[in-house]
Amino acid sequence: MNGFIDGLPCLNFIHKEDLPKGRSFEEIARQFAADTGTVVLMSGTDLDCARYNILAIDPWLVVQGRNNRFEVSCFGHTHEFDTDPFSLIDRIISRYALDAKVQLSQWGPVCAGLFGYFSYDLKDDIEVLPQTCMDSGLPDICLYAPSMIIIQDRHRDHHPLSLFIPILGRPDEPSQDRNAYIESKLEWLRQKLSEPVHGDDGINDPGTYAIDREGFSSSFTKPQYLEAVRRIIAYLKAGDIYQANLSQQFRSGFKGDPFTLFVNLFKQNPAPFFAYVHAGSHTIVSTSPERFIKREGNYIETRPIKGTLARGRDASEDQERAKILSASVKDDAELTMIVDLMRNDLSRVTRHDSVIVREHKRLEPYDNVFHLVSVVEGELRSGTTPMDIIKATFPGGSITGCPKIRSMEIIDELEPVRRHVYTGSIGYISFHDTLDLSIAIRTATVFNQSICFSVGGGIVYDSDPEKEYQETLDKGKTIMDTLTGAHEAVHPTPRSKVWLNGKICPDHDALIPIGSTGFQYGAGIFETIRVENGRPVRLDHHITRMTRSWETLFDNILPKMSWDTIIDQLLRENHLASNSCMVKLMVFEDKALNPSGISMAAMTRPYVHRLEMLEKEGLDLWSCPRQRISHLADHKSMNYLFYYLAGQSARENGRDEAIIFNPDGSVSETNTCSVMVVSGKRVQTPESEHVLPGVTQSETLSILETMGYEITRSRLSLEDLLGASCVLLTNSLMGAVPVLSIDDFVYGSDALDLAKNICHDLNHALFSGDEHNQNIMEQSLESDFQEVYKSGS
Repeated sequence: MNGFIDGLPCLNFIHKEDLPKGRSFEEIARQFAADTGTVVLMSGTDLDCARYNILAIDPWLVVQGRNNRFEVSCFGHTHEFDTDPFSLIDRIISRYALDAKVQLSQWGPVCAGLFGYFSYDLKDDIEVLPQTCMDSGLPDICLYAPSMIIIQDRHRDHHPLSLFIPILGRPDEPSQDRNAYIESKLEWLRQKLSEPVHGDDGINDPGTYAIDREGFSSSFTKPQYLEAVRRIIAYLKAGDIYQANLSQQFRSGFKGDPFTLFVNLFKQNPAPFFAYVHAGSHTIVSTSPERFIKREGNYIETRPIKGTLARGRDASEDQERAKILSASVKDDAELTMIVDLMRNDLSRVTRHDSVIVREHKRLEPYDNVFHLVSVVEGELRSGTTPMDIIKATFPGGSITGCPKIRSMEIIDELEPVRRHVYTGSIGYISFHDTLDLSIAIRTATVFNQSICFSVGGGIVYDSDPEKEYQETLDKGKTIMDTLTGAHEAVHPTPRSKVWLNGKICPDHDALIPIGSTGFQYGAGIFETIRVENGRPVRLDHHITRMTRSWETLFDNILPKMSWDTIIDQLLRENHLASNSCMVKLMVFEDKALNPSGISMAAMTRPYVHRLEMLEKEGLDLWSCPRQRISHLADHKSMNYLFYYLAGQSARENGRDEAIIFNPDGSVSETNTCSVMVVSGKRVQTPESEHVLPGVTQSETLSILETMGYEITRSRLSLEDLLGASCVLLTNSLMGAVPVLSIDDFVYGSDALDLAKNICHDLNHALFSGDEHNQNIMEQSLESDFQEVYKSGS
């Protein structure tokens, strides 16, 4: 680790200049909002902690990771470490530490440093805690060192904008090179500011976003949340804790521009610690009012919040509500408890007896609510590093409970999903002994076409479970209302419906018992069917294959079902009756859910041809190094892991499909397709002891026979495929497609032209609905089935 970091470029100089007036901070930030590594820190209200707006852009260094596995990227070069994250970050900060002259007031709070977030789950790298809830897979740490920082001082006249450019390179860098670098960065900035703005997804215009029509789902049902509160109260009565913070996570589908959501939330309810982090695979939108830790040189402070009450409808009611919150015995007790906890945490890194409570129970007014806030400060011991501070105080006591470790154990026990950035921290750590981090409450994460956010509250001895549940809904109201009242210009993907055991229901309501053998062991069969204009292509033959596979593998008989009617109902419920789409049918063992011991399901989704999605004329193949040895290959079994992993490995190797080999090394199929080898006027299919009888391949071979091709089945080596005129793949969704390459071998233009012509004729016949072709298919498929199943295999 040290060798890599020591080899990084030096930080030689900080260039500063004032930016011309004319554009608002928000307008400038929007130009960079869709860029990975952009961090926006905005301050609302006139409170003393809400002075600066900060924009960090164009990172030259990135630190990301989780579970002690971290990546450091610098100017495109990436190194991976299995290391303690705190030592790694301290080492980077030490490498770029600036001398004392940049701490002068004219440089502002930060002119170079790391911007981003620390997730709540980083606690597991500080304390030994049980890990019992589900993980999102997102980083525990995501930090960017920007090459440009723009700061607006809201407490100065006209709110001036200052630009900081860290200059990197060799210590002896000539001044002319430095000036050229500065000018290149300024030109890049001017160019970016002149460009039209695009939405974060590159498709939707900025200013639009929406969630699923069904709204939000929660990690708890209401009865489950009430029971979790009761269990915390039981821990309180048993003396385990004095307080614990419990939260529930809300989730919905999301489309659109997260930065517009960020701006709209700021306009509705400004707070001192708004933050926006574009982290590549995900985006953080935080509306926090709470400071976690601030450092200036040796000065350190924290500002825990406990106690929230809505503002009044007029001046008289407003004043009355302020008095009620200030006099609240419950809120006073909670805040005092957390203040004591934070005093103890700060004392780990401060000079003896330097920690004081400068203000206690300060009433802070926001647009919609009042908060009770305390200010705790101290003087750091000499040599204290930023990560010493984090390890001593993280996560903040106001969002865990007291005592902290036991409270965190109970939170992990009761909350079903890990919090990630919620109740973690967002902000910056500079290279010149300053930092400012918020508590990431009222914070949403946009990830994988969904949005999630959590809300919670402190549970104490006399908490009322019903009121605690309602408090979480009240706290989430601003985000929920902003999202549910979103612009109609973006239409989110509607929640799909599925058919399960005779009933059509939303997919999230289609529940399978954990004891189901279909779930546990893959004891089931599935079929994937293409649908064109409401007509399932070759449905009867898919049902025949599924039925025969079931009766071969299991000791009971499938009930007769009108699958055509079921599919028609499902297509209409999902508004897909006139679209190209795919249908997946599943039958599986499930004695827990159905008295017959058999469960059945069907689902559908729109279908876009694979070659169209890939923007290719064919597929590239990769030779899977693991041979397949299983009689289940005769069936489209739900025990599909071998094929799934083979396809995943192919994609990791830059290919589209994996060639599956028999135990003797001969070719059998690919992970999703049947294989056909064309040599002149002869078409060969691989002979395998066990292989799925392809519905589409059977019809394709019949059509090729009518076109004058000789059809044979034989053992085929990889060399046979490489020496063929061309190679084709077939499956029920794609029809017939050409093979472009196998491993490092690329077929020539003549082979590709031949394959494309054959596939064109085949697909016309396959999907034209021609009666003659259908009759040929029925005879051929029956013959194939008899051959595969005659031995009972």
